[in-house]
Formats: sequence, C-alpha cells, structure tokens
Amino acid sequence: DARIEEFVYEKLDRKAPSRMNNPELLGQYMIDAGNEFGPGTAYGNALIKCGETQKRIGTADRELIQTSAINFLTPLRNFIEGDYKTITKERKLLQNKRLDLDAAKTRLKKAKVAEARAASEQEVRITQSEFDRQAEITRLLLEGISSTHAHHLRCLNDFVEAQMTYYAQCYQYMLDLQKQLGSFPSTFLSNNNQSSSAPVQSVSAPSVLASASASLPSVSNSIVTSGISELKSSSGSRKARVLYDYDAANSSELSLLADEVITVYSIPGMDSDWLMGERGNQKGKVPITYLELLN
Repeated sequence: DARIEEFVYEKLDRKAPSRMNNPELLGQYMIDAGNEFGPGTAYGNALIKCGETQKRIGTADRELIQTSAINFLTPLRNFIEGDYKTITKERKLLQNKRLDLDAAKTRLKKAKVAEARAASEQEVRITQSEFDRQAEITRLLLEGISSTHAHHLRCLNDFVEAQMTYYAQCYQYMLDLQKQLGSFPSTFLSNNNQSSSAPVQSVSAPSVLASASASLPSVSNSIVTSGISELKSSSGSRKARVLYDYDAANSSELSLLADEVITVYSIPGMDSDWLMGERGNQKGKVPITYLELLN
C-alpha cells in the first residue's frame, strides 16, 4: 500500500506525506507499552528506554535513506535514464550500420554486370561513410564513460561513508542502551498479586545484555566493593540513595522511589542480595542493586 501511494504521488508530481518507518513505529509501541506498565516500574522504565533508542535508530535510518538517495541513487538513476540510454541507442544504430555495410559488400562481390558493380560500389561508399560517422559518435560517447565511472566512484564512496555513519550511530545508541539496562538488576521479582508463600519466579536478562554488562562498570559491583560487605559485617547503618523505583512484592519488603534517600542496615543471617531499609516509620527489605551507599 505504501509503495502504491508513493507511486501515485510521484505520478501526480506531489510529495508523499512523511510516515514513521519500522524502527520508529517499534519505538513508539514500546514507549506506549512502557507508559501503560508504568514508567515508575523497572520493566516499564526499561521499555521506554528501549523505545527511545529505537526511535533514534529510526531517525538515523531516515537520514541514511535521504543521504543515499541524494548522493548515490539519484546520480545513478540520472545516468541510467539519460546518458546510458543514449549510448545504448547509438550502439544499436552502429550495429545496424555495420549490417548495412556488410550487406552492401556482399552485393558488390556478387555483382557481375558492370552497371550493377558500379551501383554496388556507390552503395558501399555511402554505407561505409555512414558507418564511419556512427562509429565516431559511438566512440566519443564511450570515451565519456571513464569520467562517468570516476563520478560514480565518488558517489559510491559517499554512499559507503553514509552507511558507516549510520552503523556507528546505531552502535553508539545500542551501547548507551546497554549501559542503562546493564545497571538494572539481572532478575525481577514476581508481581504483587502473588502471595509471599509462593515461589519467586525470575526472568533472566538477555544473554547479550549480560555479556555487555560484564564488560561495563556495574552499579551493583561498585556497591559491593564500596561498602556493602563492610556494612553487613558491622551493626551500624548507612544512608543510601535509591537508583530506581521498586515495587514491594510483599509486606516484608519496602517500596522505593528513585532518588530518595533512606537508611539501610544489615540483619544477621539476611540474604546477601538484600538489606533492611527504613523511611520514617516504614521499614522492610530492599534489594542492594537498587541502592547507592552514601558516604
């Protein structure tokens, strides 16, 4: 349908209305879904970040198509529809002139009467002259091919340059997205509608993100190395800043809001991935991957 619409607009010599490309559409759907799940939830927030990246890729894709059309496809189409058609026409005409000349020479060989021979010689001279003239025209046109090749080589370089820019942009966008998602916890707890006695199910992060986050500075790793073990071995408490919103899975946990500061401490025998958190009169377990200890 889109191609038919573009064809109609082209025949009417009117510009087709701009429409979202596939990456932009995917990005918009992901953003809409993230807002429905809730931008304050880890999954909703991740969907929105992925959607924003997809829309950036869509913009880069649109720029690649525009640049390629201007710098490569348009010059190539102009050559095919212009000079190349002329060259093809003149070469075909040259082929016809050669056939006419060959036919005239054949008739000259077969001529036995003097008058017929004289007429044939005249025909050969005329067809030879026409062939020579057409051969010169075709030769001049073909000589221009070398400069055309040089021009299209520059156009091809511009096309490759545009592709390099596009893929570099996409790589950087995905690298930034991996850094953002790599700082998210690798597992998410079950929904609030599950009872506390039900087994906790987890959804593993994609292996690509896992491998990428292994090579990137991890927030959770920095937390562990900067004082979690020290806090667990002592009976004291520390202030911590919340990195992401967190919805408590049951009454034993404490819901968190991004950027708020809470008090955290450890209880003997507590799971190594959790701390106790306090906010005023509220307290409950909090995951350490959502926290940044403050000095």
